Amino acid sequence: MSDEYTDHNLPEEMFDILHEEEYETPKQGKVSPVNTEELPQPIYRLKTLHSSETFHAYYVPTGSETHFMKQCDLEAALEGPRLQEKPQAPSLEQCRVSLAVNTAEPSAAQAVVAAAFIIPNRSLVIAPTKYGRDLVEVLGVVRDLSVVNADELVLIERPATVDDYRRYLENLEREKEALAKCRERIEAHNLPMKLVSAHCLLEDGKILFFFTAESRVDFRDLVRDLVSLFHARIELRQIGVRDEARVTGGCGVCGRILCCHGLSDKLNPVSIKMAKDQNLSLNSLKISGPCGRLLCCLSYEHQFYRDARRELPNEGNRFTYDGTLFKVIEVNVLSNRIRIAGEDGRLLDMDAARLKYADGHWTIIEEEQV
Repeated sequence: MSDEYTDHNLPEEMFDILHEEEYETPKQGKVSPVNTEELPQPIYRLKTLHSSETFHAYYVPTGSETHFMKQCDLEAALEGPRLQEKPQAPSLEQCRVSLAVNTAEPSAAQAVVAAAFIIPNRSLVIAPTKYGRDLVEVLGVVRDLSVVNADELVLIERPATVDDYRRYLENLEREKEALAKCRERIEAHNLPMKLVSAHCLLEDGKILFFFTAESRVDFRDLVRDLVSLFHARIELRQIGVRDEARVTGGCGVCGRILCCHGLSDKLNPVSIKMAKDQNLSLNSLKISGPCGRLLCCLSYEHQFYRDARRELPNEGNRFTYDGTLFKVIEVNVLSNRIRIAGEDGRLLDMDAARLKYADGHWTIIEEEQV
């Protein structure tokens, strides 16, 4: 849930305007098919710096492009002297583009410029997010346009400047203060909520507070206090524990950064069936992440296991071999081997290539025929 309040607009009945958002098991809505020729090119995937959420955007070159810089470049420019950049001579490719623009129709010229200009990966830009205009990072160009929803595309406004990055660093210090003061007010009001993070938008003059709670929280008095403290628009957003892990980050059981924070684009649903299909231990301590939910990485290889198991028998299947009834007790998808137990007490470990499915049942082919 999320609500936004200002000095002049504090609703009397909060529950009339609240709306719920599902974060624990997000529904994977099917992206409506679009004509890729109608989409602007190229399309970029962007990531918010404060919550690691991703979305799609496009950019319309103006012809006099400002230099796009990465975070390390902006840090170096911020520490060094402010020198005016000397105009660089146009490259051969830029000359070709300029010639194409001058000899083509206006619409065709824009298409030539857009196709020739690519924003470098990891560049910081200013773009509208679902929270407001903010500093975001360009992850790269989207090659598979089937995952793009044309209705959710946004326009990248401009590259981030040194002043933008300076204001971003100032906001980081302001966020620490906002986080501490908000925690104090939550304790003072004795509210059953856990504050996760605070974020100051770069240009919209709004402060976001992310929190987790087991149920709805009446935070009207808290909002009044925060508005009087910061004299800015305040938005409180309730998130799930998986989103909390994505915002805060951390280290997984594998020893690397959490997938939801540094790798995954979206929080895909994960089920216990995925662990069963991969023959993993169903011990919750071993297949759960720091958030207490099932590991995101369970979904990475799930499709491989599903496809591989179609060519293999399931545990519990029975068939006759060497005059004895055998039962499949273990299937190893990675090594493509199975273990079977016979009624006479024999345990056999064999290559799954020796099994053949025909007429509704499995049979074992003799090794000479394999």
